[in-house]
Amino acid sequence: MYLDLALIVAGILIAIVLIFILKDIVKIIINSILGLLILFFINYFDLLAYLGKPDIPYTPLNILLCALGGIPGTLIVVILQLTGTPIT
Repeated sequence: MYLDLALIVAGILIAIVLIFILKDIVKIIINSILGLLILFFINYFDLLAYLGKPDIPYTPLNILLCALGGIPGTLIVVILQLTGTPIT
């Protein structure tokens, strides 16, 4: 009887932990996709040309920083490009 109760409690706790982990993973994936899309649209619409700067190159380091950092990572790449210190 105590074993059944312990299994039910353990199952509920595992379900709660999985719900919190999955919610965070979905947020991270959405943030990564948005960061890459922002980088693409900045280059597609040539937005840095209005400020007299060249497009941001699609180097593996830039893409990795935008994918892992999401929107803040993309902002870092753009700021570094605007200050004249591009990531190569």
